[in-house]
Amino acid sequence: MAPPPSTSDSATDSPESTTSSADSSPSAMLNYGRIPRLIPLCKELSGSALAQSTSARQLLQTQTDASATLPVARSLNLRPVIGILTHPGDGASGRLNNSPNVSYIAASYSKFVESAGARVIPLIYNEPWEVLHGKLSLVNGVIFTGGRAKRGVYIEVLESIFKEVLRKNDAGDHFPLLAICLGFELVIRIVSEDNMILERFNAVDQSSTLQFVENININGTVFHRFSPTLLKKLSTECLVMQHHKFGISPEKFQKNKKLSSFFKILATSADEDGKVYVSTVQARRYPVTGVQFHPEKNAFEWGLSGIPHSDDAVQVSQQIANFLVREARMSLNRPSSQEVLDNLIYNYTPTYCGKSGRGFDEVYIFS
Repeated sequence: MAPPPSTSDSATDSPESTTSSADSSPSAMLNYGRIPRLIPLCKELSGSALAQSTSARQLLQTQTDASATLPVARSLNLRPVIGILTHPGDGASGRLNNSPNVSYIAASYSKFVESAGARVIPLIYNEPWEVLHGKLSLVNGVIFTGGRAKRGVYIEVLESIFKEVLRKNDAGDHFPLLAICLGFELVIRIVSEDNMILERFNAVDQSSTLQFVENININGTVFHRFSPTLLKKLSTECLVMQHHKFGISPEKFQKNKKLSSFFKILATSADEDGKVYVSTVQARRYPVTGVQFHPEKNAFEWGLSGIPHSDDAVQVSQQIANFLVREARMSLNRPSSQEVLDNLIYNYTPTYCGKSGRGFDEVYIFS
């Protein structure tokens, strides 16, 4: 196992699928290699056997040190709103709505945001750009969800929103983005400027561990406020849900200078065949986080057998939601209350689709 974080420095992935200057050199980032298959590993590893490891002790020290380095917060927005980009389709292979213009948001993403004290405005991808841009002016951060679309208008809109996120931050507004699974993969394509950069992995309906990059600094990242115990368990127990056939290896990530200068790798995971891929990244200059796994599923989805539902797994989900909303509270944007109310996801009714057997329990459908 790689040594722990240091504190010296500041898909085809839906349930309906069958399937920035660099601050460290690539060689210093990670000693990559193939690791054993995760499923046997998760069943056989003993937490007590690893409790005295150097990694565990140093992770504890990381969190102890980090708690003393939190910056003084500016005036916070205590009514944050997160925009979630809709995905083409109905989330159930057309069983709920087969209109060519339909899009959806799995209700688990909305619940994920609400659990941390924020509200949601759906960003309907195929609305006119002026309407979509207007909704962006009402939110304090954005989520790109999992799914399987990799071409067409959806990709163009996602890229436009990504550039708007960067523009808002460059203009002085702290405006976070959390890119999950497919969303992460598409951001990787955009930043790398290489549409063929993704690789095949065997990680469908699989729970996994996270392996932290050697000497990585987690201050200010999605892991900043994880307890030392939970950080240790992340690397020894299967607490995150993977559901993807594509990803990017650490080696390929580091070879692309645009990627390695924009993002730093925080953690990796391994697929069913032991192939290692990047599982968590943080932008160096922007509040942009990418995760290959699905943090929204642990607490709010039940249709896939690989989703971990333990107390620790739910704590992982909650901490990531808390991180996103905490970042959104730093946004300077203060839209009018009435505009927000008119566009909240509460204006729509979720549809129960758990009986369709495609993985989601509830979806919001927009047509």
